[in-house]
Amino acid sequence: MKLLESLGCDLDYYLTSVYLQNRISSTCIITKYIYELLQKECHLKKVTLPVDATETEPKSFIFMSEDALINPDKLLVLIHGNGVVRAGQWARRLIINEDLDSGTQIPYIKRAIEEGYGVIVLNPNENYIEVEKTKAQIQLSSDISEEPAEKRERKDKIPKETKKRRDFYEKYRNPQKEKETMQIYIRDNGSPEEHAIYVWDHFISQSAAENVFFVAHSYGGLAFVELMIQREAEVKNRVTAVALTDSVHNVWHQEVGKTIREWMRENCCNWVSSSEPLDASVESMLPDCPRVSAGTERHELTSWKSFPSIFKFFSEAVKAKNSLVKPTPTRRSNRIKYEEF
Repeated sequence: MKLLESLGCDLDYYLTSVYLQNRISSTCIITKYIYELLQKECHLKKVTLPVDATETEPKSFIFMSEDALINPDKLLVLIHGNGVVRAGQWARRLIINEDLDSGTQIPYIKRAIEEGYGVIVLNPNENYIEVEKTKAQIQLSSDISEEPAEKRERKDKIPKETKKRRDFYEKYRNPQKEKETMQIYIRDNGSPEEHAIYVWDHFISQSAAENVFFVAHSYGGLAFVELMIQREAEVKNRVTAVALTDSVHNVWHQEVGKTIREWMRENCCNWVSSSEPLDASVESMLPDCPRVSAGTERHELTSWKSFPSIFKFFSEAVKAKNSLVKPTPTRRSNRIKYEEF
């Protein structure tokens, strides 16, 4: 609702038109609008992936600041979670029902730029394109159907007029399924994990920044941990600190080695959904990074509520690196010593 108002849309038209509600995806409207803000308000540039993509192959993209690869000091990398969200978003629900500050990465980007960071915004859910199937492909799919022979015979006996009526009804009931489509995956970016590794190899690892920082929400945390598994030495050498927000990573399921777990205890902090006050220590059953409260019990709000604490954590991490003293990720009243984990 609030997003439509900010776009100057006719609310009655959108709310009363059932056809448009079914036909026009709110995801597309939001995504396009946020992309425009990233470029116009945050002054980020759109970079096509793969970097050597041909004109005809499927493509994805990321956003980055003009100085992302040449900033000698700091680089901030943002990774959202899984689902319908795209680059620049934390939670579509918040964008629609609350505001852009809580639902998008824009506050992080603007503050990072103000504080002298270069910025790279990943797009880990843009993994494939959908194309319409040819008649031959549709026929092939029908031929190899696992339906029992008797059921297929009954279908074949249905009069043509009945089939037409059913097809018409199905199109009216669900217009988005008028055409059969197939997915073509984007080379080297077919999953969030692949995407994170690809952006690391072609951009982050090539950057000039002495200090690289990550903010990874939900499934983005799992993607970061997978990146660590695949590029352990490089990540340890380049990354100064990692802020996770309600990350769904699991060091046991992902078979994370001891050396990575030790590094995470020293350099990561996970702000989790909790009823405890912001930055209060939260007990964890996993032997990885410290967990502290994000000051909210709502998963989708954890990135926004922990926003000021995360930048403080990064600032302390740089000071600690320079003085060879490890930082504490929380407020003075709720300090957590890494040695306790």
